[in-house]
Amino acid sequence: MKHCYPEDLASIVSRQWNAPPAAMDGERPPSGAVHDPLPEPSVLEVLLSTCYQASLMVEEGRPVTFRLLFKDPDRLDPRQGPPEGLHRIAFGEPRPFNEDELRRLSPAADFHRSLIGVNLHPTEGIRIWGIVNSGPRWMQAVYGGRKTTGFLPPAPVIRVTGPGRLAVCRGAQVIAALNSGLISLPKGDILGSHWLPASFTPSGNTLIRLHREARERAANSWAALDESFIRILTQQVYRRIVSIVRSFRHGGTIILVPQERAAELTSDNRCIDIKYKFAEEEPRYRIGTLYLQIMNTLAEECGKQGFMHRPVGWNEYVASTSAAIERLDEAIFEAAHFVADLTRIDGAVVMTKSLELLGFGGEILSRSSRVETVAKVLDAEGEQRRVESTRSVGTRHRSAYRLCHELRDAVAVVVSQDGIVRVIVWKDDMVVYWDQATLSTFDF
Repeated sequence: MKHCYPEDLASIVSRQWNAPPAAMDGERPPSGAVHDPLPEPSVLEVLLSTCYQASLMVEEGRPVTFRLLFKDPDRLDPRQGPPEGLHRIAFGEPRPFNEDELRRLSPAADFHRSLIGVNLHPTEGIRIWGIVNSGPRWMQAVYGGRKTTGFLPPAPVIRVTGPGRLAVCRGAQVIAALNSGLISLPKGDILGSHWLPASFTPSGNTLIRLHREARERAANSWAALDESFIRILTQQVYRRIVSIVRSFRHGGTIILVPQERAAELTSDNRCIDIKYKFAEEEPRYRIGTLYLQIMNTLAEECGKQGFMHRPVGWNEYVASTSAAIERLDEAIFEAAHFVADLTRIDGAVVMTKSLELLGFGGEILSRSSRVETVAKVLDAEGEQRRVESTRSVGTRHRSAYRLCHELRDAVAVVVSQDGIVRVIVWKDDMVVYWDQATLSTFDF
């Protein structure tokens, strides 16, 4: 296998930079949006090579991590600041751009809240002009959250998340990432596929029926909900769960099964032995309960605002200033954090695809014949594949392969200790898996 380095990343980014921006879940990029030009190839290669070298260093025993913004300081409004804007602070005298300066500045420019500002001087070359405080809201587009509309300017941003781990972004949007000598593109994100999001979406018929009944009983007129809203919300919840599990550096497995298997899996079962089973009462269904409350509240609030001419959905949810929506949003992501916490115990967290929490500490007991090969999927829709042996992975992954071989309507999400997120399913007559590239660019 040929490994990739900053020069290869620069080449791919140069080809991808002017491609139309992909929409985040539920978000449409503005038509006619203009982004900053990419620096010429020789400058881009220096930027990436220097960041790569800095990533291999340590600062007082800590890994060097930072974000870098390539933009002139006079093109940033000095009166703005978080949470809606950027607070840029320029040095009295610019600093030289090299790996030692990046290493020294990295603790002051916290990865989650600030960026190191650099630009190209006509005679002095690349230089560090200051620090830009962004606040943490930008992370929600990847980590999951309601405030996903980023305010980072559409300029070149380089994220350094660990040794040899770089991602080049146009503002908040990842263009390409280099990780362990491999380059990944965001088009491999299966959350953008047509088929998989349905596997993470609660049983729409039940929630929609309950929502319609509540709407009919309401004293005031409610707005109609866009049919994609539940799917988009579920994708955000999924992002939050997985990103929190990754942050534990312990690894973990989440198994999603059809709702009709709930009774089977909470009794004596030949596939999964759930050590800690939850009682069959409302708290086990809490995420679904919160979904319904969010649907009802959003429809009611938008109805009061006169949104009766078209369905409302994710964009209205993001833009809402309702205190009730804020509380429910906090509640749904606290529930997601609770699910992630359960993965700290050895064994799998087991949920239904309707997000009913069956239990945790699940031991996979599948007696299916050993799965010798699986297919690594190279695109979102599962059309491009490469067959691999299962001998190179550990027990956690092989157990998930066997489970999906036997329960062919299950989805397994396996997070390894090194932060790789693998989604495993049975598709087109074999076990297949995706490595979740866009999430793995954040390696903490």
